[in-house]
Amino acid sequence: MNRPLVWATQQPYGGETIFGKIIRRESPARILYEDQQCIAFHDIAPQAPVHFLVVPKKPIPSLSATEDADDMLLGHMMIIARRLARQQGLSQGYRIVINNGPQACQTVYHLHLHVVGGRQLKWPPC
Repeated sequence: MNRPLVWATQQPYGGETIFGKIIRRESPARILYEDQQCIAFHDIAPQAPVHFLVVPKKPIPSLSATEDADDMLLGHMMIIARRLARQQGLSQGYRIVINNGPQACQTVYHLHLHVVGGRQLKWPPC
């Protein structure tokens, strides 16, 4: 796959976070899926039997930093999450979580979807 060396913001491909390093293959990950827009991989600290992330390759810090022009990318990420949830056997249900900002416990400032399932989840989540 031909990858650009930098985004329009002059950040390295995938951004400066650990997710950018995974996208560039500078850090290891158990990758489930990849295309030109996003990558999905197992979470290193799973909170359920199935816990994976769907991460855009475009380095967007958080959901609140998205723009209207990101609508196709966001929709694509949801479709990939649904497909992978099915492949991972989550036929009884799953949760998709986006942590947005410090009060939501966002720890990596690169937008990502958590897909969690494989056990009965509780509500509220905290």
